[in-house]
Amino acid sequence: MSNRAASIAVVIALVVGMLATLAIRPPGNQPSIKQNGSGPGVPQLRWRVPVAFSTNLQALGDNVVFVAETLSIETNGAIELAIYEPGELVPAFNIVDAVREGKVQAGYTWIGYDQGKIPASALIGAVPFGMEPWEFSAWWYEADGRELTEALYARYGVHPILCGLIGPETAGWFREPIESLSDVQGLKIRFAGLGGKVIERLGASVTMLPGGEIFQALEKGAIDATEFSLPNVDESLGFDRIAKLNYYPGWHQTYTSAHLVINAEHWSSLNSAQQSLFDTACTAGVTRNLARAEALQGPVLAGFPAKGVQAIRLPIPILRELNRVTDEVMAEEASNDEDFRTIRASQQNFRNVYARWKKLAYLPRDF
Repeated sequence: MSNRAASIAVVIALVVGMLATLAIRPPGNQPSIKQNGSGPGVPQLRWRVPVAFSTNLQALGDNVVFVAETLSIETNGAIELAIYEPGELVPAFNIVDAVREGKVQAGYTWIGYDQGKIPASALIGAVPFGMEPWEFSAWWYEADGRELTEALYARYGVHPILCGLIGPETAGWFREPIESLSDVQGLKIRFAGLGGKVIERLGASVTMLPGGEIFQALEKGAIDATEFSLPNVDESLGFDRIAKLNYYPGWHQTYTSAHLVINAEHWSSLNSAQQSLFDTACTAGVTRNLARAEALQGPVLAGFPAKGVQAIRLPIPILRELNRVTDEVMAEEASNDEDFRTIRASQQNFRNVYARWKKLAYLPRDF
């Protein structure tokens, strides 16, 4: 072959190779491509993810670590979420804002913290006298919970994925007994979500604090009482060292959900396989999170007597009155916000239908 013929052959080979590459991966808004352990040409994601809860808090905070590790393992390192503790990048209560503004690609949070700007978000995070955790997951996955929440947050440039779920919180830690609702009048208490509006209506002075600031406020007397999370979480934060009366049941948060919130543009830039990986990892996170949360609480309660802590059930008359005030608050919130009204109606309709099965299928609680 002459030199000229050889040169022509090389050019033709290069052109054919370029066309083949374009056929496999058309130009456009694609994730950055880098070399990594999963082989050449694999899309890599390196996202910064601030979290609302410290990852050393079992069940409440460590679930996002499981999700991040699962994504990394399943993609052989192609998807890596760099987890940032509360306050490292953004304040714990401002994660959704940071994601919306594009300061970070994603975050892991309780979206009930958005209640001041997005009233209906409180219904997704937790509802007083609301659904059981598995009931909430049924509404989310099998009814229209997911679609309604995605539509709600799409207006704010955020894509939410249910990524964690735990059962009831404690009803709070108190220094003095709660024998009637008059005992909460004038009480300075840390409370969150719709339950905070209920307890405030009963005369308490409600303040919102991130988890890392509650112990100091309780110790110094800035607050008289607090609610926050599960018994194991509250114990880790030291509430039982100051307030020895721990009330149940957690009427204000019968379930607590956590979401991976992703900037809408970043979510849209992912291909369908990548989006499916996030959905699958978060669904695994929901299942594992609930199992872990349930498994941890029994040993904590068993250790209360040695610490001088009393676990006390709220009297039924107090719960009935809390339920009555909750209904008032819910009705007012629904009248003031269309999204709240729509999502509230969806949850109520689902519960009404599900109640037929719930009442017949499960053993009475005393078996």
